[in-house]
Amino acid sequence: MQVKEIYTPNDILEVSTLAHAIWREYYPPIIGKEQVEYMLQKFQTPKAILANINEGYDYFILLEQNHQVGYCCVQKRAHTLFVSKLYIQKKDRQKGYAKACVDFLCTLAHENGLSSLSLSVNKNNLLAIKAYTALGFVNTGALVQDIQEGYVMDDYSFELGC
Repeated sequence: MQVKEIYTPNDILEVSTLAHAIWREYYPPIIGKEQVEYMLQKFQTPKAILANINEGYDYFILLEQNHQVGYCCVQKRAHTLFVSKLYIQKKDRQKGYAKACVDFLCTLAHENGLSSLSLSVNKNNLLAIKAYTALGFVNTGALVQDIQEGYVMDDYSFELGC
């Protein structure tokens, strides 16, 4: 798997397009179609992605022989690399790409003097919880965040020592 950091407007558009496809396929049974559409507009448009980049987030497209398998987004924090997003396309799940991405992110954390990865997962996203647990992440507690318009992100926090 190759990892390509995104910089250009075209890269940003590719990530946004990929996000919309993955989210619309995966998340409606977990959070409902209305919240999916709200979150796509709030967090996954080219404008929102560019704003995140300007706030210190780094985005990466995950590639296998020039085929986009997914993307991730991270932010360096005090002692951890926060994984804001890690999404794999349906046809590419359970092929080791999430593990390869986590390995890449642990290397990136080390390169930046950080000792762990942290992330949050929706409490009802049982497949992701199972996958992160299998990768060695530990559940560190519950986290509820108000994202406005009557929606919340009802998550568990996870951490992995690198």
